[in-house]
Amino acid sequence: MIAYTYPLADLLWTMLEVFLFIVWIWLLFAVFADIFRSHDMSGWAKALWVVFVIVLPFLGILVYLIARGDKMREHEIKDAREQKREIDEYVRQAAGTRPADELAKLAELKDRGLLTDAEFESQKAKILAR
Repeated sequence: MIAYTYPLADLLWTMLEVFLFIVWIWLLFAVFADIFRSHDMSGWAKALWVVFVIVLPFLGILVYLIARGDKMREHEIKDAREQKREIDEYVRQAAGTRPADELAKLAELKDRGLLTDAEFESQKAKILAR
């Protein structure tokens, strides 16, 4: 019979250490990404933050999150909005419909008598609201 020499508490502690290390690495990448995409910092400020995070990694990340956490959130929101706008624009181009084309189609349907004035106005408002 093989003796078991690694108790459950040690296993759980090791799993916690690995998890915290992975979280720290993720935060490190997030902080570096935010430092380099920040347009509101000068090159010298970026260099100082990078040196601070490299020399004192745990303290550097903690201080950066406290000092610039709100800016990180703003950058994430801005990037998400920009991505959404680009995707929407790509979908519009791929679909080949522009608001002017859709309005022309609506006007044609109205002229042919397939849409009432109220339906035309409601659809027009939806198209123009985009």
